[in-house]
Amino acid sequence: MPALNDSRPTLLVAGAGDTGSRLAAAASRAGWEVLALRRRATDPGAGIRALRADLATGEGLAAVPGQLAALVFCAAPDERSEAAYRALYRDGLCRLLDRADIGRALFVSSTAVYAEDAGGWVDEDTPADATAFNARVLREAERELEAHPDAAAFRASGIYGPGRERMWQRARREAPGERRWTNRIHVEDVAGALLHLLEAPRIARVYCGSDDAPALEHEVVDGLRARLGLPALGAAAGPESGKRVSNARLRGTGWAPRFPSWREGYATPPD
Repeated sequence: MPALNDSRPTLLVAGAGDTGSRLAAAASRAGWEVLALRRRATDPGAGIRALRADLATGEGLAAVPGQLAALVFCAAPDERSEAAYRALYRDGLCRLLDRADIGRALFVSSTAVYAEDAGGWVDEDTPADATAFNARVLREAERELEAHPDAAAFRASGIYGPGRERMWQRARREAPGERRWTNRIHVEDVAGALLHLLEAPRIARVYCGSDDAPALEHEVVDGLRARLGLPALGAAAGPESGKRVSNARLRGTGWAPRFPSWREGYATPPD
């Protein structure tokens, strides 16, 4: 790997997939020396240095520099199992924290850590006590950051954007949406929020990353159906469920989403 440019702070993006690649590009434009770590070889884009390594096994991590101005851990597992989650999120994060002297560390977690399912609001002070294996493992990883003096967990709600068409597919089905509160954040807003937190003078320990407008699923489904020229279906029978995620702490840092609700984020149906 070519020598790093000592005149710029070095950022390691661990898990340079869709979200990580967007962050890497934005950070590079903002003046960071960016290392993009992925398990498979790929072209990370102009001005970004590729690093091939496996976070789950540790293979290739010897190439990670011993000193980093910042780390953003935004990897995703290849399979949905407790073992895969733990090997990547907890063990992979621990390997990086042990490998390098890191200035600021951000870990992309999930609002799945909250058990609320009756339509109530959740924020950073809400107990993160969901019992599903993914929530438990994410909390294990978050706790690994507690000894780090300058670190935060970024609990993202449902990430969507180009290439993520699940809700459009849902809208095309002839089935009404549920009375379930849903929360989302556009992938570009995730990247923007992470860069914002990297460059903030001080950070808290936890942030909820979501847009401004939790929405009932049936409202989103019918809204997307209207954009597809399809009739509304209304709401399915059943009680209100889900949770509503507050982004007040993140907004309080000066960040604002480019896509404040699903209406802006889902403006154009996919081809």
